[in-house]
Amino acid sequence: MVLASISLKEDYWEDFELQDDDIEFLYSHLLDTETPLTPQELIVALVEDRIQRELKQVEEKRLSGGSVYLPQEQYALKQKVVFPTLDWRQAGVIGTRDGHNPDMGEFSVIQVRFDNGEEREFAAGLDDHLLNNPYELPDEDGPTSQSILNTYEDILVQRLEQGLVENDDFVYIAGRWFPRTLLVDVNTGHLNLAEAILDMSGGGPVPTSALLEQVELPSNENPKLVEFSLDLALQEDARFDEVGSAGKVLWYLLRSEPEGVRETPVQLRYREQEHDRSILTSEMLDLENRLDDELSPVGEPASGDEGVAIHLLYSHWRVGTLPLTHGVRPFFPTAYDAPRILFMLVDGESGEKFPGWVVSKGGYVFGLEEWYRKRELMPGSAVWVQRGSQPGEVIVKVEAQRSRRDWVRTVLVGADGGIVFATLKQVVSAAYDERMGIMVPDVNAMDDVWAKRQKQSPPFERVVVDVARELTKLNPQNHVHVTELYAAVNLVRRVPPGPIMALLASRPWFVHVGDLHFRFDDSAGS
Repeated sequence: MVLASISLKEDYWEDFELQDDDIEFLYSHLLDTETPLTPQELIVALVEDRIQRELKQVEEKRLSGGSVYLPQEQYALKQKVVFPTLDWRQAGVIGTRDGHNPDMGEFSVIQVRFDNGEEREFAAGLDDHLLNNPYELPDEDGPTSQSILNTYEDILVQRLEQGLVENDDFVYIAGRWFPRTLLVDVNTGHLNLAEAILDMSGGGPVPTSALLEQVELPSNENPKLVEFSLDLALQEDARFDEVGSAGKVLWYLLRSEPEGVRETPVQLRYREQEHDRSILTSEMLDLENRLDDELSPVGEPASGDEGVAIHLLYSHWRVGTLPLTHGVRPFFPTAYDAPRILFMLVDGESGEKFPGWVVSKGGYVFGLEEWYRKRELMPGSAVWVQRGSQPGEVIVKVEAQRSRRDWVRTVLVGADGGIVFATLKQVVSAAYDERMGIMVPDVNAMDDVWAKRQKQSPPFERVVVDVARELTKLNPQNHVHVTELYAAVNLVRRVPPGPIMALLASRPWFVHVGDLHFRFDDSAGS
């Protein structure tokens, strides 16, 4: 018996897209399993099905009629011949002649014409030829689902999900897919009962399995399908929020979540400030990378598990958040789709645990306001973030030191709402970055500044100029470092370092005096 390997175009898997036959297969496969499956589980089954379909097509071509070409055989005019090594293409014999090759002995040559009009010649009556031996390719010589997935899994999963998203017959929750028509019916009464259960639990979090113990759904169905059906119904109801990390499904009442989780706090809202990044110097870009602002387009994930230090901007210190920067993001839990993730923060010194929220779209972690007060932190303080010993836990700690009085840059709010800076003796209880450290004696006054600027915000450049003018008064050389200016501007307006640096690099009233220190030329400014 002669078999041929599957002949696929070189870019077959790179150009993969879901076809109608694929959708039909996935529907049947999920129906057979009666279990919602992940994209990774579905793509394994689909690739195997594609391979089987290709093998079937090869077999159909082989059996489509005609004699299998073997060089030792003789062929007559008009005889149909199938060529295994040419993807089982079929041709008709249109002529014969004697062959001429002293090394091969006596043989003949057949002339054939393929369906597309192509004409070629092949040896016939040739006893000594490799293709005379019927062969069967071993499985490992052909494509296998595992070998294909080893190379193309990421792109195949992506294309699979794109195709399913565009198909209303399939639904998705917590990383799994299933046909909508096969779901268990969940009605308004079931959802109202789930709301009451969550209400009695303080809003949540409650796993689906616990809800099912009290929400009466059909018990004769596959338990995983019943759970998936309830998850989907909860997801499509605006009252409920799925807050579990990847691999967990936890439900919370949206109205019971902290306000700073449901809506981005005013102090963290960034009004996009256009700027020309091409004028930033290499020194500026290096500093921007080290500052690792969550709003910056640059930054590198932390390597290893030793942790990473974050120096708090006023905005994050005020509302009790940590920035989800490039460097710190790997330490916090992720989810398939949930925009908000509930997890546990652990005080690295006392071991005390308290809830934290990853707000992915907002780019911050919420829930540290009380901890900041307890640890007597200030803007510029260093907070260390490490992975916890248990999944879903993150350790936060500060560098312990005895409280001491230190000369610290301090912000004061005038009666007119303007801010000025002074260097004053302050009690400091934790390590901080001297360039970012700013003591805020009157938080309420600063809140008033933010409230007024929400109604009528000064132009961005005016804010930077005013802050720079005030900061240079504190320095005998009348200059300010970029980091100092960045931290101080964020007292009154949330902005990453890039736009500030672009202003410094492009305006004549900012004079670079070396090492990213700038002097403000008031005469040029006026």
